[in-house]
Amino acid sequence: MPLLSSLLILIVVARLFGQIFHRFNQPAIVGEMLAGMLLGPTALNLIHPNAALSGISELAVFLVVLSAGLEMNFKDIVGALCSKGVVIAFLGFAMPLAAGILVGIAFQLDVMRTVFLGLCVSITALPVAVRMLQVFNLLDSDIARYSVATAIFNDVVALLALGVILNLPAQPSLEAVAVSIIGTSWKLIALGGFILGFNLSIGKMIKKGIRIQKISEKLVDLLGSEALFGILVLFVLTFGSVSQALGFHFVIGAFFGALLIDRKFFLASRFHELEHTLRSVTEGFLAPVFFAYLGIEFDISTLKSFDFIAIVLAVSIGSKILAGWLGGCSIRLTQAQSLGIGVILNGRGVMELVIASIAYEHGFIGQSLFSTLILMGVVTTMITPFMFRKWVMPKLT
Repeated sequence: MPLLSSLLILIVVARLFGQIFHRFNQPAIVGEMLAGMLLGPTALNLIHPNAALSGISELAVFLVVLSAGLEMNFKDIVGALCSKGVVIAFLGFAMPLAAGILVGIAFQLDVMRTVFLGLCVSITALPVAVRMLQVFNLLDSDIARYSVATAIFNDVVALLALGVILNLPAQPSLEAVAVSIIGTSWKLIALGGFILGFNLSIGKMIKKGIRIQKISEKLVDLLGSEALFGILVLFVLTFGSVSQALGFHFVIGAFFGALLIDRKFFLASRFHELEHTLRSVTEGFLAPVFFAYLGIEFDISTLKSFDFIAIVLAVSIGSKILAGWLGGCSIRLTQAQSLGIGVILNGRGVMELVIASIAYEHGFIGQSLFSTLILMGVVTTMITPFMFRKWVMPKLT
């Protein structure tokens, strides 16, 4: 099938499935991935993975990560690390990471696949968490505050871990991992110094009375309002280029570049315009293509070890809920609030799928584990709102 025809069919079906799932208060990404599975080799066999669709998918990864970073705030991360919520954030990442690694060791996976399994199990998708909290009208609750802070912390740590992993030698061992971590530490410090240095420079400009939004307004007056999106992309591309020059993946720098963009840098109306443009390009076109393409790459025939799949699902769900519950109880939240945090943290989705895609693209994991991770992302994201509605909401009312 010609590329244009494949792309049009993929967009239409992915958007349709996404809207259907959205109507039933489910994340649209689940419907988009199922659309890819339907159109791909798993079901109808109409569209196959190819270099052209892969290239469009890589562009989509950039904008998906940019959108995720733009939804977060650099100060929120610092605030989360400076409050008692750091206990939940640490447990919410460390316990699932350890559980995933133990599963990999138990099934005798190699070091790289074991690490990536643990990393994907440990992630919580911020957009999925925020969407579910909106559905249940809990955005102003303690559950929202601590679960969102944990999701931000998890995404940041996972991307930093990805940066270290991408610098590992071709034949990794435990000793090679240790050497690589030490060897890339200065690169992480350099990247962190660049990000923090830029943030401090902006802070000093604001303290001196320089209104950043006036700068963006002057650029708009000079280049037009449509140029604001281009300026944003160029800004984020700079951080991505620095990240790539240091040997990390491009999306790591792009994520942190987007993270530094604050609403106060723009007039409120301009920021809404920016969000609208980014949402139109990303959610309306590229993101559905990316998630549908993941569904196309999913190969059900590679899922031969159902014991492994069942254990991965059980561990990924159980470890997240337990970690959130223990973290909530440790800072003296109620049983219902603690359980609510654990259930919300179980929703994975966006970042887990991005990292799984990067790992598969670089050959760190095979088709079987990649399909298992996609299935885990779909299942955990789908069941989270049902668990929250059944187990948590009755105890909060």
